[in-house]
Amino acid sequence: MNKQTIANLAAQGKRLDGRDLAQYRSPIKVETTISKTAEGSAKVQIGDTVVLAGVKLSIEKPYNDTPDEGGIMVNAELVPLSSPEYESGPPTIKAVELARVTDRGIREAKAIDMKKLCITPGEKAWFVSVDVITLNDAGNLFDAAGLAVLAALKHARFPVVDAATGAINYKEHTTKELPLVKEPLPVTVYKVNGKLMVDLTREEEKAYDARLTVASDMDGTISAMQKGGNTPLTLGEISQMVDIAVEKARFLREQIKHIN
Repeated sequence: MNKQTIANLAAQGKRLDGRDLAQYRSPIKVETTISKTAEGSAKVQIGDTVVLAGVKLSIEKPYNDTPDEGGIMVNAELVPLSSPEYESGPPTIKAVELARVTDRGIREAKAIDMKKLCITPGEKAWFVSVDVITLNDAGNLFDAAGLAVLAALKHARFPVVDAATGAINYKEHTTKELPLVKEPLPVTVYKVNGKLMVDLTREEEKAYDARLTVASDMDGTISAMQKGGNTPLTLGEISQMVDIAVEKARFLREQIKHIN
């Protein structure tokens, strides 16, 4: 589809699929505990976009500058089966940005109480590794990945640790949850031909001028923002985008509120 057609429709407040500019695709589905080998996992579908997130826990030596804290790292893999534009090999710039934006929202919000991950200061602490894998990229990976990661973290459980040897038994899990004290969610708002839109499809993403991903907590507190695209944004546009992102984060959070 011609980018100009999408831009012209946006200027009229219209989209190819008939949605409002601030409307998400349907269905929005969240499934948790989909992997027996992960400590926490989730599968999120927004429209035709499908993303998996898996949480693994390991015991590592804390960093020297935070000897009484654990850590977290988010990785993202854009696998070829999810789009003809992706190839096997080292992470692309898009994969690195997806991981970085998702990681930043959690890290800057201090969503996990890292001190509660410490086992022995300076010696041992739990570290959280989150893998994001795309199954089908039909657009808006940022929001789908953020929702999947939060759902996976909320449902993660610590594995059993042998008290005598310290060995981790990944085949058995306790009922202990991660010390998740906040629930930040990223929402990306796009500017297309002067109009602000959410949940772009792959075709629409090729026509945007600028985007702003805003991670906000349950009370609307902003923890991180990431701008993309070459077109500058005015302060007024940024303010509108933040308001839209906070409102839509509340909407997305409702999708995982009652999941067991």
